[in-house]
Amino acid sequence: MAEKVIQPYKVEAVAALDHKFEGVQDFLFAGYRGMTVEQLFTLRRALRQEGAEFKVVKNNFAKIAFKKMNANVDAYLVGPTAVVVARKDGGPVAKILFDFAKEVPTLELKGGLLAGNIYSAAQVEAYSKLPSKNQLISMLMSTMKAPVQNLVFVLNGVTTKLVRTLQAVADQKAAGQ
Repeated sequence: MAEKVIQPYKVEAVAALDHKFEGVQDFLFAGYRGMTVEQLFTLRRALRQEGAEFKVVKNNFAKIAFKKMNANVDAYLVGPTAVVVARKDGGPVAKILFDFAKEVPTLELKGGLLAGNIYSAAQVEAYSKLPSKNQLISMLMSTMKAPVQNLVFVLNGVTTKLVRTLQAVADQKAAGQ
């Protein structure tokens, strides 16, 4: 039986995908059949602003690359599929995809690989509605800052009241002389 010969360009294509996926935690899978070039351009521009990339790849190459990452996402890599590589937070990227899909019904979000976990399209949609990591940090910081800020207002109120009382006493003494 002859040994199967793998074409060098295929090995290079998978290596390029491995390099592109390196260090990325969040991937979304979308069907793009029926989208115009202009729509794809608009979507790619919106995704780039969030640090994401809309990458059309051969399903077989993507399957090999994801298997190397110990992620079995074969169910999402059927038919024309684009892999959206989210280098930052995946939530805002998913939100862009769902908002864009409302305008362009030919865009179909199939599912996602977020922080090593595989999610269906419905689960990714729910994830997209959550606040982003930066928004959560901001909410936490404002919550942590509130007690200190209230203490400052209370202490400032006490000293202001003391100063006004002393000024009233001083004015009373000055009027009495």
